[in-house]
Amino acid sequence: MSVAYLAHTPSGQPGHPLQSAQQAELHPELNRAHVRFIGLTKTYQGQQGPVHALHAIDLAIQHGEVFGIIGRSGAGKSSLIRTINRLEQPSGGRVLIDQVDIGDFDENRLVELRRRIGMIFQHFNLMSAKTVWQNVELPLKVAGVPREQRERKVRELLELVGLKDKHQAYPAQLSGGQKQRVGIARALVHDPAILLCDEATSALDPETTQSILGLLKQINQRLGLTIVLITHEMAVIRDICDRVVVLEHGRIVEQGPVWEVFGNPQHEVSKTLLAPLQHDVPQELQHRLQARPQSADAALVLRLWFTGRSSDEPDLAALFNTLGGRVRLLHGGVERIQGHALGQLLLAVSGSSLDAEEQRLRAQHFLHKQWTQQVEVLGYVV
Repeated sequence: MSVAYLAHTPSGQPGHPLQSAQQAELHPELNRAHVRFIGLTKTYQGQQGPVHALHAIDLAIQHGEVFGIIGRSGAGKSSLIRTINRLEQPSGGRVLIDQVDIGDFDENRLVELRRRIGMIFQHFNLMSAKTVWQNVELPLKVAGVPREQRERKVRELLELVGLKDKHQAYPAQLSGGQKQRVGIARALVHDPAILLCDEATSALDPETTQSILGLLKQINQRLGLTIVLITHEMAVIRDICDRVVVLEHGRIVEQGPVWEVFGNPQHEVSKTLLAPLQHDVPQELQHRLQARPQSADAALVLRLWFTGRSSDEPDLAALFNTLGGRVRLLHGGVERIQGHALGQLLLAVSGSSLDAEEQRLRAQHFLHKQWTQQVEVLGYVV
């Protein structure tokens, strides 16, 4: 059984109900989960036959965390997130909110549930004929909230999202980021405990995306909301999430704290999604790489990945001494995620009596003292 709070691993086999009970007993965090999926499946009837969107999903999302669900198109992200507020009816399994199974809720209880769960969308879903104020106020009107309370709440939320001076504007007069801020304000009108974000930044430019992510972080910290977001962009996961699960063809293939998945991805899907964010081998160097040394002065090229606490950055001088010979730094970088440093170095080592495998093992042993690491021999350059 695969549960999100466990150590970072590729997904295990789907859990049997007995296994679920055993996991809950061994890991009391399960019983404190805000959202929990147990053996969740979803099947659609397609023209060519049944389409299995979700396969035996077992997952726990904790109170107050920002939890990311990522995967390629068709991975099952939207199907999964929409079972939380029952916009999607699962074909099998259970969804628990605060240990309550929502599967048997009647229409009245579903209405109450959905008021506790806000949701924002990729394309904003605003009513074009209503002003910003009216769009935010509408759910309160439908719920029969008195006018004075409505006005107080709308004013408070527009100030929170930075739109108090746009209350009379219509959606057509707003930028994409402003429209999404209206969507966020509207999603918060009933003081929800959970906020679902369905590709909320996919239609936005990078600068606007950062501003929306900053607002979501602020809301998470200020209001203590549990935020569950789906995206196909690893940069979004890196910038806001505490933990992440990777889906492929409706199955969990990897999960864990964001810094671990970024620093040491295990599954090919995770590696593919991370590729645009990683420091690639410079093209000029790629053209010069040879599988074997072509001359006596050829240098061995090593690529080192490492992750660890940001306060324990590797001692490069000591690393270079360990490798022996002449060591040059060709390319590299370090970024920090959740208090951890994630780095990559390209080194050229020449004038050493050690062969390539010995050099690789020396570098690996040096980093292994403090860091999760991987060392790869890329080839030789002159």
